[in-house]
Parts: sequence; C-alpha cells; structure tokens
Amino acid sequence: MKPAADRALFDPACRRCARLAEFLAAVRARHPDYHAAPVPPFGDPRARLLVVGLAPGMHGANATGRPFTGDHAGILLYATLHRFGFASQAEASAADDGLELLDCRINNAVKCLPPQNKPSPAEVATCRDYLAADLARLPADAVIVALGRVAHESVLRAFGVALKTHPFAHAAEHALADGPLLIDSYHCSRYNTQTGRLTPAMFEAVFARARQLLGPAAPA
Repeated sequence: MKPAADRALFDPACRRCARLAEFLAAVRARHPDYHAAPVPPFGDPRARLLVVGLAPGMHGANATGRPFTGDHAGILLYATLHRFGFASQAEASAADDGLELLDCRINNAVKCLPPQNKPSPAEVATCRDYLAADLARLPADAVIVALGRVAHESVLRAFGVALKTHPFAHAAEHALADGPLLIDSYHCSRYNTQTGRLTPAMFEAVFARARQLLGPAAPA
C-alpha cells in the first residue's frame, strides 16, 4: 500500500513537536551561526535510491542544514555513495560544497535535532507525514536503504506494514507489497563504526546491492 501523498514534503517552520522546537531555540541561542531548524531532504525527489536516516546531528546537519553533512556519520555515507556512483564527490563539508547526489535522495525519519540524538516515539510518529509524502513519490523500481531500526520501522509504518513481518537486521531485504525494496543497514554513527559493529565493508555491501538492483550508474 502506497503511503498518503497529500501532505507537504517539508515545512521549514514546523513546530509540531514542542520539545524539539524548544531544544532548537536553545541551540540557536548557543550557536547563532548554525542552521538549527528542520533539515530538508537532499537530492532529486525522482531518484530511485532513497536513504533514510534517523535525525540531524548536533554539529552535522543541524549546523550545515544538509543531511549527514559535516559530521562523522557522513564521512562513511558520502564516501560509500560516491564509490557506487550515487554522489558526485566523496566528502561533504558544507551545504554549498558542490556535492550532488546522482539518482539518490537522503531523508531522515525526524527532521529536527533531538536532545541526546534520541527522538521520542511520538516525535517519530509526528514527523512521519513528511517521510510518507516522500515515499509516496518513489518510482516502482526504487530501493530504500534504512539506516538503523528507527528509520526501518518508520518506513514500514508509513507503508502500513506490520513490523513483526519485517524484522530489522543488517543487510536484510524486505519486498514491500506495491512498494519498493527496503534494505536495512546499521546506522553509520560514530559509535557503530568505532566499536566495529558496522565496518566499511559491511556498509559498502549494502550499497553494492542497491547498485546491483538499480543497474549501472549513468556516465558522468
């Protein structure tokens, strides 16, 4: 079942979640040069690969205004996207660094920076309308890569799919009825990569599979 498409894809002034809005106001006061606002998706809405993360990082997307840009998690993500032809360059440092996504789009389950990088279940649910609107526009042959359990479950809920029928596991593949293929990955967070829970080889294998499913990258 396709998720509803009659909602706004993104609201830069969204204040639906009082806790997150108050936290962002405090962050803006401490870091007046930071974006410190809801972070929009990045990439072509018609792209066949959609990467779904958790939420903006304090000194990454929350600072730069672009998903996974300027933080540790983005180092592995953008290097891997570039390796498999989904990004024009391997590094992301700022929103105006010239990086372009190629047949790829990045979104987050939650658009605002949460305290301690932990959105509440209610905040994930409140923000799901925006994710669902993005999912509804995916082409039939699209591939979704969910970075972490929260992203995985939010995608399933947006499609109206029971969580118990598609348990999260790294590199697991889930064929969604009337929808795209969902592939899971551990999140490319500093904790996961530094503890070895997620190695570069494990992460690259997920995107190698996505590239295999989508076909060769278009010539530069």
